[in-house]
Amino acid sequence: MQSYLKISAAAAVLITLGACASKPVPVEEPAAPVEVVDTTPAPAPVVEEPTAPVVQGPAPGSLEDFRVNVGERVYFDLNEYRIDPQDQAVLKLQAAWLSSYPAVRILVAGNCDERGTREYNLALGERRASVVKDYLVSLGVDPSRVDTISYGKERPIAAGSDEASWAMNRNGFTQIVSGTNS
Repeated sequence: MQSYLKISAAAAVLITLGACASKPVPVEEPAAPVEVVDTTPAPAPVVEEPTAPVVQGPAPGSLEDFRVNVGERVYFDLNEYRIDPQDQAVLKLQAAWLSSYPAVRILVAGNCDERGTREYNLALGERRASVVKDYLVSLGVDPSRVDTISYGKERPIAAGSDEASWAMNRNGFTQIVSGTNS
């Protein structure tokens, strides 16, 4: 029993020493909130400058503007060089556009379909180009700004030997030569 007491006493001493040797966990008190003061200067207010509206489509006065918004061709019936009301509408748009851009020079080409002789089609193409020029001049376009040429049947825009192709190839084509805004 004595040895039991010695062992118990030794254990009690060790436990007591062990308890004294450990460090207590510090209990932190909640710190008072710290206010952070930003000392950088405030940015200047952003003032939005008015911007120009975004232009959709071709630039005004450009070759693409002429093609898309005006039209560059009028079409003729077989063996004809008469300007019908639909052609007049296109040519009125061309004349108005040309009056807005007085530095532009044009070339009006008369074209024909593949039927007929070369000589006949060159003569018919010349009459088609001339009637387009004359109509533009009657609408106020300076004749010195308009040149004409006949390509006859030499420059078809539609391949094929059918009525649809021939109808496309019988045209007066207004080509801008110089003076566009690009």
